[in-house]
Parts: sequence; structure tokens; C-alpha cells
Amino acid sequence: MNGGGRAGGRTGGPILLLAVGLLSAGPPVHQSPDPWPVLDRASATYQTITSLSADFVQIVTNPMIGTPDTTRGRLYQMRPSRFAMRFTAPKGDRIVADGRFLWLYTPSTTPGQVIRSRIPEYGTTGPNLIGQFVEQPRERYTAEYVRADSLPGGGGAVDVIRLVPKGHDQPYSEAKIWVGREDALVHRVDIVESSGQERTVILRTIRVNRGVPGRELTFSPPAGVRVVASDSTRE
Repeated sequence: MNGGGRAGGRTGGPILLLAVGLLSAGPPVHQSPDPWPVLDRASATYQTITSLSADFVQIVTNPMIGTPDTTRGRLYQMRPSRFAMRFTAPKGDRIVADGRFLWLYTPSTTPGQVIRSRIPEYGTTGPNLIGQFVEQPRERYTAEYVRADSLPGGGGAVDVIRLVPKGHDQPYSEAKIWVGREDALVHRVDIVESSGQERTVILRTIRVNRGVPGRELTFSPPAGVRVVASDSTRE
């Protein structure tokens, strides 16, 4: 019996040590997928686009106010410097970058005037709404793969990527872009602006390289509307 006990002890020792080692090791660490293949594909796809149009929903949350402001409409882009947002809610509001100036016409909040300024290189009201996130992303951002997700209404699978600017010249501290796995297009952008305001732009019914009606990319101030020009656009 003693011999059997010693044999059991010799066998049980390594097994016990192995069990303790497995318990102390904890759960396996899963490494996040590499975001760069997703971004590289989105960047390459964007370079093939000359024009784009899409229905949009924009949700702006101001931490000082709290209640989100939701607007809707149709977005148009003609690369490199023409861009427009025609709002259906609030109806009549327009944002137009005509290749020379950016026009902000929002009679729903500031009736009787339109603001004319230079076209911004970055931000949420100009031709680079999408391009700023997928043009040369390796040079401009640090990137993190957040998760796999899906678009509502059976819109397909997407990869969500978090971007943090390397420089300090952008008017936002970070952004998340939702890139379609099937088409490599950006379907949604979640932006944390430098002011702390959060802005989400969701694009649906995206059409690429089908042209844009010329009337959408030009703006003429309506009769009686005062043009407020920034210093950089005064003539």
C-alpha cells in the first residue's frame, strides 16, 4: 500500500503543478485585429470615387444642452472641392461648397442671412467630410480596431475603426468610422469635436460615380438675404 501511495504521489505532483499553472495563467489574451488593412482598402476605394451622393442623418449632441439635435437630408460630393448638404429636416437649410466658397444657409435658425467663408480643409461642413479620414490615414492618424458590427436594416457587415489625429490642426479629438466589408465605403462617422460636442453622420443609399446635378453644387443668395462674409472672403 505504501508503494502504491508513493507511486500516486509521484504521478499527482506534476498534475497538481500543471493545474495550478493553468489557473494562475488566467484567461487567454485576444489581440485586436489589425485596423490598417481595413483603412488601406477604404483609402484605395475612395481614390476611385469622383462623385458621391447619399441620404444622411446627422445627430449632434452638445454636452451643455444634452438633448440631441437630429437633422436629415441628401448629401452630394464632387471631388475635389464641391460638396453640398440639402436638408429636408429642417427643410430649406443648405450647406454648399461650390469650389470657391462655403455657403451656410440656415433659415431655420438664422433667417435673412447666409454665411460665406473659405472652404475648410477639415471638419464636418466641407468636401473632406469623408476624405479626411481615409486619405493618407497612416500619416495622419493612430488607429485602433474597435469591433465588427452591422448596419441597420440589413445593410451589411462593417468594421468600426477608431482614429486619433497625430497632429493638432483638426477640429476634433477622435473619430470612429464604419467601413463596409462588401464595398469598403464609409457608411457612418462618429466625431468627438474639440469643443466636446459629439456629431454622428450616417449615410444611406450611397451612390458613387453617377454624377451630381449641377444645381446642388451652386448657391445664389435668395432675394433679400444678407451675405455675411468672413474676413478671408471679403472682396
